[in-house]
Amino acid sequence: MTLKVLFVCSKNQWRSPTAEQIFADYPTIECTSAGLSHDAQNPLTAELVAWANLIFVMEPKHTVKLRAKYRAQLTSARVICLNIADNYTFMDPALVLLLETKVLRFLPAYRVLK
Repeated sequence: MTLKVLFVCSKNQWRSPTAEQIFADYPTIECTSAGLSHDAQNPLTAELVAWANLIFVMEPKHTVKLRAKYRAQLTSARVICLNIADNYTFMDPALVLLLETKVLRFLPAYRVLK
C-alpha cells in the first residue's frame, strides 16, 4: 500500500516544495506539497487534504489553519507539525537535513529498516 504524503507550508515556495523534492522518489510513498496562503504557488485544496494519509505542516499555525478550514476532510489523515520556521530557501542544505531528520521516522520503509 502506498502512503499519500502532503507537505504544507504558507506559500508553497521553499519548505514544502523542498520536502516534496526530497521524498519524491522515496519507496512506498506518493507525495505532493501545497500552501495555506491564498497566494501560494500551489494552494491547498479540500481534495488534496482528503487525498492524504499523512500531512506534515511546518509550523503550529499551519495546524490551526488546516484544522479550521479543512476539518471535514481531515477524517483519516494524521497531521504532524515539524516545527520548521520560515528561515530557509528552496533546497537549502540545512533545510534538507532538518526535513530528513524530522520526516524519515514517520515513513514506513524507515521503520522497517530500523
